[in-house]
Amino acid sequence: MSNGPLSGVRVLDVSTILAGPLASSLLGEFGAEVIKIEHPVGGDPARLYPPLEDGVSSGWRMLGRVKRSVTIDLHHPEAAGLVGRLAAAADIVVTNFRPGTLRRYRIDFDDLRAYRPDLVMVHVSAFGRTGPYADRPGFARVAEAFAGLTYRTGEPGRPPVFAGYPVADGVTGIYAAFAAMLALRQRDLTGEAQLADIPLYEPLLRMMEDFVVEYGATGESRERQGNENPHISPNNLYRTRDGRWLALPASTEQMWRRLVKVMDAADLAVHDSMNARLEHREEIEARVAAFVAAHDLDPLMSLLVDAGIAAGPVNSAADICADPHIRARGSVMEVPDEGAGRPRLMQAPAGRFSGFEGTVGRGAPALGEHTTEVLRELAGLAESEIHDLRHRGVV
Repeated sequence: MSNGPLSGVRVLDVSTILAGPLASSLLGEFGAEVIKIEHPVGGDPARLYPPLEDGVSSGWRMLGRVKRSVTIDLHHPEAAGLVGRLAAAADIVVTNFRPGTLRRYRIDFDDLRAYRPDLVMVHVSAFGRTGPYADRPGFARVAEAFAGLTYRTGEPGRPPVFAGYPVADGVTGIYAAFAAMLALRQRDLTGEAQLADIPLYEPLLRMMEDFVVEYGATGESRERQGNENPHISPNNLYRTRDGRWLALPASTEQMWRRLVKVMDAADLAVHDSMNARLEHREEIEARVAAFVAAHDLDPLMSLLVDAGIAAGPVNSAADICADPHIRARGSVMEVPDEGAGRPRLMQAPAGRFSGFEGTVGRGAPALGEHTTEVLRELAGLAESEIHDLRHRGVV
């Protein structure tokens, strides 16, 4: 077990796919012990999302790391009691089933706090536990559409498009880990059980600072604008001479002045306010695009960095893994994979801290790898009882 700041905290992960498992992974990377409950046949559906390597999803290797795997068939009448006994030994339960599903399985908040009166439950669902949509099914893409992110993503006059990653799952997974810390703190202050109700769409809606407030001020919804920003010009992705792409947002007056100087474009200096640049956006974008297109990416990056201009390459995964800054900070790492007999390359825990660090003490487990030891240690079952449960398909 890690000696991180969450050492001694035990998390029971009764969730699937991405948002819930991401939340518990983040807690595990900073010291929490994480026990993952999976179906005995197939396990978490995320195990089988392509691409597969050695029969296991690459994404699952990220979501499953730092966890112990216990199989329990939640449909079985005896499953609720088993989950309850494990919850009695846990501080936090993370789940992302629909509210009605938790009630049907008899593992909802009220059910589990009967086993542990000061339990913290973090419940991620598509639409939350209250309101007319509470029991609707939903995944990240549904939440992104519902929250307005999809509406505003895409080119002007063209259909909306999804982002290149299920943003709602990622944002909500991080927010759910944050919610777990808030609820744990409140539990420690009051001694009372805590329920954090986190819909997939709400953290996403909160993240888009300008969306609702602009509508409240103008009565108009922000429309799709491609890479353009209604508040900033220039702000785009520009193609370089060697066929790569550069992100270049001149978000401040200082950045604009530096860019004009590097471009040797004194005539553009007359656009000395953001409003002026927005009025001449088309001309400015064309000039910046032409400037970037005349340079290869690497020497252009050196030129811009030396001038103090914020810019960056559009990186592929290969670019990221080869980047000297990524390597120097350890932003990617090798994690042991006992099943494969070799380490796996994956993202490291985010952030660096003065008094502790995030760690990945174990790779993703095999399905049910720890069922016997966990049921013996935490549920107090004898080997014969576990064998009987396995024989009857409960675990």
